[in-house]
Amino acid sequence: MTNGHVARFKQALERLFPERHLYVRSEGELKSLVLTPKRQMAIASALLALGLWLGVATTSMAINALSLSNTDREVAKTQAKYERWIADRQARLNSAVAQINANNGSIDQLANSVEKRHAALAQLMGNFKGVPGAEVALAPSKSLKTTLGVASPIDRVQAVSMDQERMITRAESFAKTRADRLRLAFRLAGLNPVSYADRSSSASSGLGGPLIEAKDPRALAAVLDVDEDFAERIQSAANNMADMRALNQAAERLPFARPTNRTPQSSGFGVRFDPFTRRPAFHSGLDFTGGFLTPIQSTAPGIVSFTGVRSGYGNTVEIDHGAGFKTRYAHLQSISVSTGQRVAVGQRLGAMGSTGRSTGVHLHYEVWVNGRAQNPNRFVKAGDYVQQAG
Repeated sequence: MTNGHVARFKQALERLFPERHLYVRSEGELKSLVLTPKRQMAIASALLALGLWLGVATTSMAINALSLSNTDREVAKTQAKYERWIADRQARLNSAVAQINANNGSIDQLANSVEKRHAALAQLMGNFKGVPGAEVALAPSKSLKTTLGVASPIDRVQAVSMDQERMITRAESFAKTRADRLRLAFRLAGLNPVSYADRSSSASSGLGGPLIEAKDPRALAAVLDVDEDFAERIQSAANNMADMRALNQAAERLPFARPTNRTPQSSGFGVRFDPFTRRPAFHSGLDFTGGFLTPIQSTAPGIVSFTGVRSGYGNTVEIDHGAGFKTRYAHLQSISVSTGQRVAVGQRLGAMGSTGRSTGVHLHYEVWVNGRAQNPNRFVKAGDYVQQAG
């Protein structure tokens, strides 16, 4: 079986490499070259070996080239990676330097802003001087001293700035609350608070001008050299403070005080049954009962316009408080002042009695505005509210 395969293989080789004759003419002579099958196979083997060698060499070169290309790419990739890393670190460094510079600038700006706000606040707080409750309400934060003692410079500046925000907020609230209470007190007395809120008489020389008159917040901010928002808040607090001072000064001239201390009211203002006739009659004042010789005092500053006996009123004192306001104190047992005398609020006018048309010891108290009797109880309630507002 093996011999048969060998024989067929030889036959195939003989068919593939038959004996060939080559004729070569050289210098007029014809030469013959015989290529036997063995010689052809030797030449073919040599060519095949050469081809294999060339193939192997080419493949090796290609592989080397590819390997070098991949290495170059890896090197390039690594180089690009480090370049990006270096660029990122440089960018972060530049950002950090810029942030430091910016922080230094912001610290300077913040400190400058704090100083300017402090100057504006100093003007505003000066107008609260002497106002009851203002010193406690607008005192610096207790924690601020502790912070200033241990914190870093930037933290201390920020702490002062935050305390300024707290103080301006408290100032706004303090002034507005008291101004609103005074306005309500005037309305309780039946008076229009707008008519009595004359800021020109209450604004301080250092504060009232620019803060109250400036309508444009930008102009006020320029005057105070602070930011516009802070200037608006300063102006709001100053306006309310000016209203509060004007209303408070007006209230001090009006009959808002009580004519007696801790005595009950016995009869109100308006129509009632007359104790003598037992018929409806108009009662033009407010009655206070008390012990004999209970002190009677002025409810507002003014000038005594009448002392003596009036029909039905008995011993009477009348005081002109100006601006159309007048008060009357009747049924007194004794009188301690004289006509034309200037009296202060709370000053003793006489003692309670039962002179004139009276059924017992009491004070008959009247309030007149522009010649018309008013309900004194409204003024008493307004006065109580004014005391709360103060």
